[in-house]
Amino acid sequence: MIRFERRLEADALWTATCFIMAIAAGLAVSGALLATTGADVLQVFGALLQGAAGSPKALATTLVKATPLILAGLATVIAFRAQIWSIGQEGQVFAGAMGGYLGAQLLAGLPPLLFFPGALAFGMAAGMFVGWLAAVLRNRFAVNEIISTVMLNYLVIYLLSWLLQGGLWGESGGTVSYHQSPTLPDEAFLPGLLGSGRLHAGVLLPFLAAAICALVLARTPLGYEIRGIGYNPVALRHKGVNISRTVTVIMMTSGALAALAGAIELFGVAHRLRADNLVGLGYAGIIVGMIGGLSPAGTVLAGLFFGGLASGAVYMRVLGDVPASLVPAMQGITLFFFLCAGVLARYRVVKVAVQ
Repeated sequence: MIRFERRLEADALWTATCFIMAIAAGLAVSGALLATTGADVLQVFGALLQGAAGSPKALATTLVKATPLILAGLATVIAFRAQIWSIGQEGQVFAGAMGGYLGAQLLAGLPPLLFFPGALAFGMAAGMFVGWLAAVLRNRFAVNEIISTVMLNYLVIYLLSWLLQGGLWGESGGTVSYHQSPTLPDEAFLPGLLGSGRLHAGVLLPFLAAAICALVLARTPLGYEIRGIGYNPVALRHKGVNISRTVTVIMMTSGALAALAGAIELFGVAHRLRADNLVGLGYAGIIVGMIGGLSPAGTVLAGLFFGGLASGAVYMRVLGDVPASLVPAMQGITLFFFLCAGVLARYRVVKVAVQ
């Protein structure tokens, strides 16, 4: 008989092979699904590639769509590596946008070199506060972080709904069915890169954040404590580490990264507070972090891949004449095989002799 045994150390070559096989399997099954609709499979995949990376405009769109996914994925990496199962990235993305909008109001008139770091810091502080609340509930009242972070997601989202629906930030004339804040002034828009109005400066921050996260996890005492809590918190406590303090730092750091995603979406894409452009980014980030093997580099690659899928989806629908409902189905198929590849990369099949 056989059983699955967890690998003590990940094999880089085997991991890469698993994900290559996942991409191939996802494309094969998606192609079979497309064939049942009578679509030209090669034309559809060509449209997907064109929409994801076929032009400078397509590449810019891919980077913009990947930015919040990577940041929310890095938030997942920081928490999950410590086996802190925070599901609060969704609410923290919303909190980041709200904090950024507040910062934009308070810091209006400052020069760009002060305004943007300050406004983004406001957004990150809002996410850190939400993470701190979940840490307090876990440390002082033994509330499971899955429950507390999910509930906090609802609280943050409903708070935004209240603020926009006749609250402090609602646009004059806004309706209940479609409420939003007034548009930010032009000077509060993140500057474009390479002369592009679509590619904003915020797309650089996920790569910087990933490098910092990799350095922290591998080379700092905090990274050691994060890994230690994930492996054996009892042993770590006996070494004199304050587990409650470390959990608080981890959850606040995770919240700051997810909130940065929401703030960048506000200043770089939406330019006003609206719930519809933020929905799902935090939950998608959890998936991206998991698919990336809970490593910063893998999270960047997974985020770019799903950013490309999101960017190419429009081209698939228009140029490939694909029903809109098939696009999320293809994304789900790809996700399924990526998750299978992640499991296969972390476990190996061992043959056990029958007694």
